[in-house]
Amino acid sequence: MENKINFIKANIDALPIPDSGKRYTYHDTKTAGLQIRITSTGVKTFSVYRRIKGGDPERITIGRYPDMTIEQARREAVRIAADISDGKNPAEIKRGKKAELTFSDLFAEYLERHSKPSKRTWREDESKYKTYLEKTLGRKKLSSIDRRDIALIHSSITKAGHDITANRVLALTSSIFGWGISAGLWELNPAIGIKRNKENTRDRFIQGDELPRFFEAVAKEENDAIRDYVLISLLTGARRANVLSMRWQDINFERAEWRIEETKNGTPQTVTLSQEAIEILQARKPSNHAIFVFPGSGKSGHLEEPKKGWKRILERAGIQNLRIHDLRRTLGSWQAKTGASLAIIGKSLNHKNQNTTAIYARLDLDPVRDSVNKATSAMLTAAGLKQSADAVPLKRKKGVDFGK
Repeated sequence: MENKINFIKANIDALPIPDSGKRYTYHDTKTAGLQIRITSTGVKTFSVYRRIKGGDPERITIGRYPDMTIEQARREAVRIAADISDGKNPAEIKRGKKAELTFSDLFAEYLERHSKPSKRTWREDESKYKTYLEKTLGRKKLSSIDRRDIALIHSSITKAGHDITANRVLALTSSIFGWGISAGLWELNPAIGIKRNKENTRDRFIQGDELPRFFEAVAKEENDAIRDYVLISLLTGARRANVLSMRWQDINFERAEWRIEETKNGTPQTVTLSQEAIEILQARKPSNHAIFVFPGSGKSGHLEEPKKGWKRILERAGIQNLRIHDLRRTLGSWQAKTGASLAIIGKSLNHKNQNTTAIYARLDLDPVRDSVNKATSAMLTAAGLKQSADAVPLKRKKGVDFGK
């Protein structure tokens, strides 16, 4: 059965399924040589059917619908027709298509040759690929991926309410293609030119009136690893990944310091530990030779994902729109409230700022420690866990016990 139709989505979707063992072929009225063939199982495949100079007609399969869009099939048909007009053999064209990398192939090269050797966050690249790109782009040949494909992915993530994630996935896709070009594996970057979502600078931190509810909700958390992880994140202002991978060997109880050998910005950091943070860590310290402060059962050996516990805490506290990273901002904000300079705050949070690098280099930990202690004291006072300037042990407040 052979017919000519205009290849539009409505027409192709409405095509009848042939009986068992049969196959229908339809020709596009707009693009010479472009066909779509339908099997009795409902599989629809684009192909190009053209006569070679001095030979018989050849059928070249180019992709399945709807994985390959109509516009992509038309462009590919035009390209193949041009190659045939130049005297190229379709068999060679087809072999070239088979040899062409898929997006999955390109990502594998990118991960092993670029991301793992040069990015501490390579696991985030791998996670984003598996979550958002593998099913949508993974099997596609690079030549079949266009700006529309990537824009649709960005749009779908955005519509799901994840504007920033959509931007990060778009940035990763662009990086993969960009690296592929620099490595001589590909020639075009279809992610260029796609408009990113507007990102407002986030200024959320735990307000004074929220602190009593927050600390009470944390105290009621039955998972002691989650509870203490949240507290240490708040009291140190350290980044999420660094707290998760915190090691006992890096903590000096005598100096009340925690040494992070490599942070996100590529520099080491010495974190000053308040008395409250020391008490929590001392209560957690095991008698055996444990490596991580917050051990986990995964491959890394430490706690990997505290989101479920974090959600429980926020629900108990009745607090909305607060992220784990906002704990870091909370310490900095309370430092500012208690009179710390921007240089002191930057030093304590290990911000990398070229304009203040020289200032940071001249600062020792004493003013930083004083600022962190003042901010901690102010937060605990606002939460009702300290009376005036006099410390009240956290475990003494009725219904609150952070030391277990």
